[in-house]
Amino acid sequence: MTTQQVLIVGLGLIGGSLALAIQKNPKVQVIGFDLDSHTVRKAKKLGVIHDMAFNLEESAKKADFIIFATPVNATLQLMNEAQNWQLKKGVILSDTGSTKKIIMEKASVLKQLGLTFIGGHPMAGSHKSGIEAAKAHLFENAYYMITALENENEQQIQKLETILHPTKGKILRVSAEDHDHMTAVVSHFPHIVAASLVHQLAGENEEYPFTRQLAAGGFRDITRIASSNPIMWRDITVQNRLELVKQLDKWQNEMDTVKTLLMQAEPANIEHYFSRAKYVRDELPITSQGAMYSVYDLYVDVPDYPGVISEVTGLLAKHLISITNLRIVESREDVFGILVISFQTAEDRKRAEKSIHQDTNYETYIS
Repeated sequence: MTTQQVLIVGLGLIGGSLALAIQKNPKVQVIGFDLDSHTVRKAKKLGVIHDMAFNLEESAKKADFIIFATPVNATLQLMNEAQNWQLKKGVILSDTGSTKKIIMEKASVLKQLGLTFIGGHPMAGSHKSGIEAAKAHLFENAYYMITALENENEQQIQKLETILHPTKGKILRVSAEDHDHMTAVVSHFPHIVAASLVHQLAGENEEYPFTRQLAAGGFRDITRIASSNPIMWRDITVQNRLELVKQLDKWQNEMDTVKTLLMQAEPANIEHYFSRAKYVRDELPITSQGAMYSVYDLYVDVPDYPGVISEVTGLLAKHLISITNLRIVESREDVFGILVISFQTAEDRKRAEKSIHQDTNYETYIS
């Protein structure tokens, strides 16, 4: 088998992590391009890519695969430009965008010109961004959605899946329409809900200033995703607006149901509503990443005395377990507080839980 040339356009967290993952295949040569030439040089220095590209059109000529790890609007522009590039026969183009219908509509235009474009969306992320945050294991156990045109050549799809195999992601083929609907339900719409809750808090805080202080605990957890990049979510919302409007209609119907429950004030019905929600939520998988960036949090009940945090973090350091974040949800005198520790992977969290159980009598749980 000859060496496959893979050109990755966009060397941020996703593009960089993809480059690191697929270069595990010794038969793959990764070329990296970014509008920021400093980022390209840094990627080379860090070993994220094998070769640097500073002229996209020239580098595209020798690529067997071209993956646009760019925002959707930028990808659409690149797809327009690609129509005029001199490309290898049989080259496969793909992307990593979080909305697919608009991308695949453009892909059908490329198909008429003899170009193969197969959509992709690795459903993984991180609390960090940029090439420095790139990790080869970022996509492990995450769903990697593949969206191909209905009449796409099966062999071409399999070639792309083979290139993506070293990511250790769970490759799943779906239609662009199904992709956008499902991600609207479990990712895009929840971001809108989280943002709306924060807006409601801001309004209440004007009349009740202490509300903001009370929101430091569970409210922060519920609305964590509202801290995401506003520009990125502006674009996603516009691109998937029709699906989001449908979800908003369903949400308003759901809120009407809740309002009726409250007005009727039947304890059994209200309890059933919460019981049903608890059952469905508890059945959600916790061993793999979903559509949103997963936070691998471990909750530890700790007594409130000086040094307890350093005791726990020292224990984790002894076992060489890295953490990404640390916070106290509640800590009062004579009351157990909740220490929330965030990890990069589910495996790190599992190791930490085992270590804490072995070395202390503190209770741990996963929310």
